Amino acid sequence: MTTAALHTTVMLNEAVDALVQDPDGTYVDATFGRGGHSRLILSRLSPAGRLIAFDKDPEAIAAASAIGDERFSIRHEGFAQLGELPPGSAAGVLMDLGVSSPQIDNPARGFSFRFDGPLDMRMDPTRGESVADWLAAAETQQIAEVIRDYGEERFAGPIAKAIVARRQERGPLTTTAELAELVAGAVKTREQGQNPATRTFQALRIFINAELEELQQALNASLSVLRPGGRLSVISFHSLEDRIVKTFIAQQSKEVYDRRAPFAPPQPMRLVALGRSKPSAAEVSANPRSRSAMLRVAERTEVSA
Repeated sequence: MTTAALHTTVMLNEAVDALVQDPDGTYVDATFGRGGHSRLILSRLSPAGRLIAFDKDPEAIAAASAIGDERFSIRHEGFAQLGELPPGSAAGVLMDLGVSSPQIDNPARGFSFRFDGPLDMRMDPTRGESVADWLAAAETQQIAEVIRDYGEERFAGPIAKAIVARRQERGPLTTTAELAELVAGAVKTREQGQNPATRTFQALRIFINAELEELQQALNASLSVLRPGGRLSVISFHSLEDRIVKTFIAQQSKEVYDRRAPFAPPQPMRLVALGRSKPSAAEVSANPRSRSAMLRVAERTEVSA
């Protein structure tokens, strides 16, 4: 465990080992969470090194106050704001995607079908619309598209119809238990070992927090923020995230020719892919939530953008 908040940081050493190459550099922990990666990064830095963290969650910001290190600072913002940092200022950027254990395990946050709580799911509960508010007004087709596109749920249509029918008959859903029960009734076949509400909860969380859009923005911003030779280290937890990261690194790791100007020099590659890795068997055994994690690492080329 990395903190008293009962959060086990996934692929802690692997991600930081790949990231920190210059102890005097400035690094970015784009998703602070409960600070497991941040604390290890700080332990690898010299007195001249710096670490800038980002997080939307007010509870994460509060946890960061326990780090009494003048080399460390945190911003109460999502990592889409990464591009606000000076160009070429970072020796490394780390992104640990998804939701953290303290968020999942707190019923008041509404992330989990395992606990009954308000149907919220916002990473920052002080801003934006909750899942309950969105479901109270969204049309059937909108709901179905979100559950299908972000949850890869084949019963998205029946689930959406059940949500709207429930809203019309008894009022909108307000708790996680209500949603989980409704989804269980609409899903006709279940994946072995998986709660029938898993994909729906994932989809609504990703949608309400614009997670995939923000990830793409942050990856694009990293190209500007990283200095030549700087490292990008990204841990994803499901196929939609990993597909975006994999595609981004692949696209930036090759020269691009403009077919409209066949004699013009190609746009140079901006990243070099350094590989991918999964958690060890020992880590998965100790922390089952790590089983779906994927770490991808790339390095900024010497050629400027």
